[in-house]
Order: sequence, then C-alpha cells, then structure tokens
Amino acid sequence: MGRGRQKAKHTKVARELKYFSPDTNYNALERELTGHPANDPRLDEDLAKWPEYEAGKDADTDDADADADDQYVDHYATEDEQKRA
Repeated sequence: MGRGRQKAKHTKVARELKYFSPDTNYNALERELTGHPANDPRLDEDLAKWPEYEAGKDADTDDADADADDQYVDHYATEDEQKRA
C-alpha cells in the first residue's frame, strides 16, 4: 500500500473514531459507579479460589475504618511514642 493510500486510510479511521458516539448504557454505568457488584462468573471463580477476599466483600464500613486505622500503627515505636500517637 502506498503512502497516500495509507494516509487516507488512517485519516478515514481517525475521522470515524472522532465522530463515533455509541449508545450509552446508563444502567450499566450506574451499577459501576455505585459499586454494586454485577454477577460476574470470573469474580465468583476468583472468590472461590481466595475465600479470604470474600469475607471482606460484605464487611461493614465500621470494620473497614478500624482496619484503616491499624495500618498506620508504627510497630517500631516505643511504648511511650505509641501512647502519644
């Protein structure tokens, strides 16, 4: 394919991509943004392999906040430094 034909083809493809507007599936977008998990067989398969992640899937936010606080504990600090923190 010559350079002129190649450039014309790329221009045509770029123009199609620029002006292409697919129909938006607002229901799928809402599910994705709200975090409601869809019935995904791959997710179910992965959760079957690693059950420790499934326990955290339905955890309350209070438990998640407690876990988040624990990750910032300085395990190398002395007892006095830990009490001040």
